[in-house]
Amino acid sequence: MLSDRLAALLSRHDIHYGWVMVAVTFLTALVSAGAVGAPGVFIVPLQQEFGWSPAEISSALSIRFILFGLMAPFAAALMNRYGLRNIALAGQLLIGSSLIASITMTQVWQLIALWGVAVGIGTGLTALVLGATVAARWFSERRGLVVGILTASVATGQLLFLPVLASLTERFGWRIALLLLCAALAVAACAVLLLMRDRPSDLGLRAYGEPGIGPPAAPPHQQGAITRAALSALRDASRKPVFWILFATFFICGASTNGLIQVHLIPLCADFGIPQVLAAGLLAAMGIFDFVGTILSGWLSDRYDNRWLLFWYYGLRGLSLLFLPFSDFTFYGLSLFALFYGLDWIATVPPTVRLTAQNFGAERANLVFGWVFCGHQLGAATAAFAAGMSRTVWMSYLPAFFAAGALCLIAASIALLIARPPKPAAA
Repeated sequence: MLSDRLAALLSRHDIHYGWVMVAVTFLTALVSAGAVGAPGVFIVPLQQEFGWSPAEISSALSIRFILFGLMAPFAAALMNRYGLRNIALAGQLLIGSSLIASITMTQVWQLIALWGVAVGIGTGLTALVLGATVAARWFSERRGLVVGILTASVATGQLLFLPVLASLTERFGWRIALLLLCAALAVAACAVLLLMRDRPSDLGLRAYGEPGIGPPAAPPHQQGAITRAALSALRDASRKPVFWILFATFFICGASTNGLIQVHLIPLCADFGIPQVLAAGLLAAMGIFDFVGTILSGWLSDRYDNRWLLFWYYGLRGLSLLFLPFSDFTFYGLSLFALFYGLDWIATVPPTVRLTAQNFGAERANLVFGWVFCGHQLGAATAAFAAGMSRTVWMSYLPAFFAAGALCLIAASIALLIARPPKPAAA
């Protein structure tokens, strides 16, 4: 296989194949982020073409966010049983086929079925759990940095796709923009098929930084029921208060990022007379800052108390959201918001992943983090629908932004309730 030959070539140059896994996973998550964020560009064109209300469109996006999150723990169990490559490929094929089918949709129920249900399940299979699993299996050292890099792929997806999608939508319509996204999914699927492997032992390697000579024995193949594995992880994790703290803070994380900014910032800017392409460029600028901030967060999470990192991340995010309505939506005000909000958009993920692994162990980290990530997407779904209702009922998105800012300040406070991880006993 190509991966075996490439691994042998890299080993002669003292380069671990784990970094190839990081590159392939980065590309997969990047394109999935484009599929998740794309509907934010299409809200206004769908309203204009079909006459659908913001609440109707937001309901489909809310279903997508819920399924995106609910799939995470089951995706982790599926990866443990069937392998990373098979599950990642299945997710990309489902996303691509659903987007192609949506080109001919004319009814709200079709939007819900394709962009809500199908895309929600497909992106759930290639969500942050994939990156967390790659980091846990392929890296013994620099795990926080790897999580930061793979998390930053979400910001890079916005950076690459949203301005281009917005420009194509303005010039040629939203259907042409969708075809570009499908082409990118095809490229990512080819990379997964040719280069992704399940574990380092498949290539005769140990995880990066793991001591020892020769590959470790492969773990026994998991034959248990997928649902049982996911639900048993939830049952065991829910007995610890730290799980509910991480779940609650990640619920607020999703409500203040994917569900609010990613979906509703472009139509909010349109309410204040800002063109759609310029608003998409604002999201792209946030993507640049978040790319830097999330990788830096991964580096910091390997070195400092992750509880205090979460405190500062959520606190700064909350203050930036409370500032936005007072920015007057000028170039200077929006640029200041993009800087502070963008730096910690997804910076909360590396500390959350590390706290999950510290409290629940490396073997079950991806399953437990899947349930924590489920909370993230439930928060995103709640905010996506609530902000759409706010715009429909009160003709303004601003109440939703004030509420999200206040919730972030609450998350900053409860993050400090997590007990400090015990230090290993001296030999």
